[in-house]
Amino acid sequence: MFRRALGKTLGFVGYTIQYGCIAHCAFEYLGEFVVCSGPSMEPTIINHDVVLSERLTRNFYRIEKGDIVIAKSPFDPHMNICKRVIGLEGDKVCTSGPSDIFKTHTFVPKGHVWLEGDNLRNSSDSRSYGPIPYALIRGRVCLKLWPPHCFGPLDRSPTGRIIESARDSD
Repeated sequence: MFRRALGKTLGFVGYTIQYGCIAHCAFEYLGEFVVCSGPSMEPTIINHDVVLSERLTRNFYRIEKGDIVIAKSPFDPHMNICKRVIGLEGDKVCTSGPSDIFKTHTFVPKGHVWLEGDNLRNSSDSRSYGPIPYALIRGRVCLKLWPPHCFGPLDRSPTGRIIESARDSD
């Protein structure tokens, strides 16, 4: 009887470890569900919306301007940020805020991206901390899951700050 209980327990532990490894690999390499908080991406993503973030695009270096990404915060590695890609390496981007009289520009260095929130007046983004390394990107948001009436792919940027470069029009 003891041997039978031990066998069942070890079998259960074995299956738990197997499924745990499968779940870990799926979330680490394929994608994950993310609950977004904060006002920086309004009106595209509202506080407590649930989105699906896929990781394959990041792994194959296919992030494009206009994509919404989940990235590690450059200040706090335990916190993720949700922002829109405004510029890729080599792009010229506007670094000033929407209400600034004088507009300033900079170039995105190699291996970096320029991220901004859709709510420009209430977003801490690359305008305050500069371009972030591509390696900090965790995944690309491909679908809004919650609330149900908003289910579907995400819209284009409402700010119009994505500037097409010469290489984009080729």
